[in-house]
Amino acid sequence: MDKKYIIGIIIAILAIIAISAFSMGGNSAEKADTELIVAIDEEPEGGFDPLTGWASARSKEPLIQSRVFKFDGNDTLINDLGTGYTVSDDLKTVDVTLRDGVKFTDDTPLTAEDVAFTYNSAKEMGTTDLSTMEEATAVDDTHVKFTLNQPDSTFIHKLAKIGIVPSDSYNNETYGSNPVGSGPYKLVQWDKGQQAIFEVNENYYGEKPYYTKITNLFLEPDAAYAAAQKGELDIVELPLTYANETIDGMNKITIPSIDVRGISFPVIPNNGEINEDGSGIGNNVTCDPAIREAINVGINRQKLIDGSYNGYGDVSYYITQSGTPIAPKENLTDGDVEQAKQVLADAGWTDTDGDGIVEKDGQKATFELDYISGDTTRQSLALQVVEQAKEFGIEIEPVGQTWDELEKSTKNCNAWWEGGGDIDPYFIHGRYSSDVAGIAWNNAAYYNNSAVEELMTKAMAQDLNSSYSTWAEAVSLAQKDNPYVWVGSLDYLFFVSESVDMSPDTHYIYGHGGDEWGNIADWKHVDTNSTE
Repeated sequence: MDKKYIIGIIIAILAIIAISAFSMGGNSAEKADTELIVAIDEEPEGGFDPLTGWASARSKEPLIQSRVFKFDGNDTLINDLGTGYTVSDDLKTVDVTLRDGVKFTDDTPLTAEDVAFTYNSAKEMGTTDLSTMEEATAVDDTHVKFTLNQPDSTFIHKLAKIGIVPSDSYNNETYGSNPVGSGPYKLVQWDKGQQAIFEVNENYYGEKPYYTKITNLFLEPDAAYAAAQKGELDIVELPLTYANETIDGMNKITIPSIDVRGISFPVIPNNGEINEDGSGIGNNVTCDPAIREAINVGINRQKLIDGSYNGYGDVSYYITQSGTPIAPKENLTDGDVEQAKQVLADAGWTDTDGDGIVEKDGQKATFELDYISGDTTRQSLALQVVEQAKEFGIEIEPVGQTWDELEKSTKNCNAWWEGGGDIDPYFIHGRYSSDVAGIAWNNAAYYNNSAVEELMTKAMAQDLNSSYSTWAEAVSLAQKDNPYVWVGSLDYLFFVSESVDMSPDTHYIYGHGGDEWGNIADWKHVDTNSTE
């Protein structure tokens, strides 16, 4: 039997099980106006634990936990647990004042000890990049001090990335399934592989959301789309390949982002080395600067966006999306096939056997380009780039990989479609610093440029606003070496019931991974029966 057919049957069965399980709970037909059924975001593999990745590294609203600070719809840092902070002149100490009287859902008090514990644990566990933090210390119940090992003007952004867990009761083996937090919601049921049910947290100190119960079904895109068509969902998030579809009774909402897609190219040759993750290092084709430059100038980014994003996105030549303060001002050349051919020819890449593929010193300009299996947008991008690269003599083989396969085997030795974008300038360091090359998902290209390193170090030692132009200069200089070929940012696509106001204008600017829940307090019911 055809493999795709089998997979289709499995997806359909899982969808039926998930929806049936919800229906048997007696909620689908008679749910109140204050209840939502949604299919948003993927199921967290490690459960709802910020210290193992739940909503952490990308500044997502963790729902169950509170953060020290967060961002509003204008991309401005605002208070959450924190009520204020000061930074020392040498940018190596951050003192934060916390709300008094906050309680976890188990009625225990949340104090500075819990914040310090969370950040020290996150550093130890590698939840997010806290390499510049020496330690976090509770000064008293409402004051916590973060001591840094070097100047870091970006550190304040880290305080908006991790949900706070209780120091007394946290157990890394059980917390993900039974989280205790202080956010707007609490987890009341998790049927793994099917759904998670959240109810409003009566202890929450902030604005109470209108929706007191949210059931999030974990469905593959085809199954989610089918469920929405049947009227079984209030909100569904879908890939942009569905952007031209319509669903009766639902409004289509697209939210712009600074989430940029691009190709990571190993910039060093493959000498048989293996990194700590067990991945090979380097590629004997993409290590040639002319190959990377030819692709950078030869591909047509707007065609890629029109074809793979259905036009819902913006061209970007850098990982820092145009319009953000850390983005270089200049645009680069693209879509110039003749220039791409000339770049290759000048570097000695010629088609000597007439097969349409250039070669140099007996090496064909052929390499593998990996994308995440099941990610229809990245797959579409890969297939389009394959066709465009043929026009100037480069042969690319697109291969679908799981995240685990990519991380453990190929991310440092093959080209691959990656994503990035953040309002925290420090994410630039993760792409271009040799200090983190090959560590987790950082600098998979193994890029190394001392001048770029100097600019990033300089930016870290400046006050945050002054540092933006320095970060932009570092990005611009690095891109001249083309360790990545960035294509553009994509919008996020939702279909929303006419009875729900998701208030898309109050979302903060989406970084990589998005923040589907970021403005949950603004979501409201709409009376579709009103005659006014």
